Parts: sequence; C-alpha cells; structure tokens
Amino acid sequence: MAEIEEFFKSAFSVDNVIFGFDQVDLKVILIRRGASPFKDKWALPGDLVYPNEDLDVAAARVLAELVDLRGVYLEQVQAFGAVDRHPLGRVITVAYYSLIKIQDDVLHASSWAEVARWHSIQDALELDLAFDHRTILEACFERLQRRVKTQPVGFELLPVAFTLTELQQLYEAILGVPMDKRNFRKKILAMNILVDLNRLQEGVAHRPAKLYQFDPDRYEALTKDGFTFQI
Repeated sequence: MAEIEEFFKSAFSVDNVIFGFDQVDLKVILIRRGASPFKDKWALPGDLVYPNEDLDVAAARVLAELVDLRGVYLEQVQAFGAVDRHPLGRVITVAYYSLIKIQDDVLHASSWAEVARWHSIQDALELDLAFDHRTILEACFERLQRRVKTQPVGFELLPVAFTLTELQQLYEAILGVPMDKRNFRKKILAMNILVDLNRLQEGVAHRPAKLYQFDPDRYEALTKDGFTFQI
C-alpha cells in the first residue's frame, strides 16, 4: 500500500487544442518545442500548472505565453492520466479546446516555443507529436465533430459575413465528407437562423455569391421553443 505522501507527488498540466478555418482546411495550432523533453518536436501549446493556479487560469496563461493568444474562450474536454505519458514523472494533463477565426489572430511564438504555426488537421494527425498529444488532438477533434452536428459552433470559424458555399466547405472540412450542395442549402436555410445581408461578395473572380450572417439571438429564441440544430 502506498504511503500518503506518494499521492502528493503528481503534477498537473494543461494542453490547448485551438482550431481555425482558412476557407479551405480545418487547422490546428502547433508549436515546436525549444526545451526538453521532446525538444524540436511539434506539440500542442501546453505546460505545467503552477501550484497556486487554477486550471482555467493556467490554460489561458499558457496560450498567451506560448503563442500570444489572449481572451480566447477555452472549454475543458477531458483529462489524460496515463502513468507514463511524461518522461520526467507522473503528470496528469487537462485538455482544452477552442474555435477561432484564423484571419483575426496572428501567432507569435514566445517563451520556450521556438515556432508557432497553423497546421492542417490531417497533417497534424500524421506528425510524431510530443507526449501523447496526438491522442489529445484526436479526442478534441472528435468532440468538435460531434458538437458541430448539433450546435452552431461552426460559425465561430467563419467571418461575420459568409457565403453558403463557405459554410458548406467548413462542414465538409470538419466532418471529412462531401455534402450535396442543394440539400445542404435547403436544410440550413430552413432553420431560419441566417440573416440575408442583401450584399454580394466583392473582388472575386467568379460570379459573386450572396452574403449571410448567423443570428445568435434568433437561434436562442428558437431553442427555447424546442428547436434542435441538426446537420
């Protein structure tokens, strides 16, 4: 039987999975580690939690320190506690995820992060990531895929004004499956949660498309009446 002191020798860390969309691919932020262990490996932005620090505070601090992202809403996904997940000792990590607009945020690597870069989600999943970060990334990606089918979280990744084609491309990128254009548009417009801005795209080589905007107030009112978002 372990002595009581042994139970107080574990450390905690936080790891952030930040998704973005560049109108073509779903992407995730990775950093190249400039410190051991796993020096020079790509990894999620994460670090140890200070002894006097709350988990949520730590997640926000780490994101600011490593990639200079601030004020990002972060949601806890789950804890990862494999005994040997960290080579220096027992470290239990709590994973967070978030959705942000890539065009709104420029990454600046700092502290021991040598490089901070957006990677295609599929490319990231094929990399030999540090620690168990591939497992963490897979879990957060699966959470996003489930969530996007039943909640309008995907709009967080789009510009304020977007076309139906851009919206469809987003869902196809997240879910990894092609969608019938006519059926998708019919379904999304029937939900009555988009506002027609009565404007067209500008500066495009093809025929400009109509622009729409997500109406969160309308969505909230509909949910109170029993409306269910379903893609």
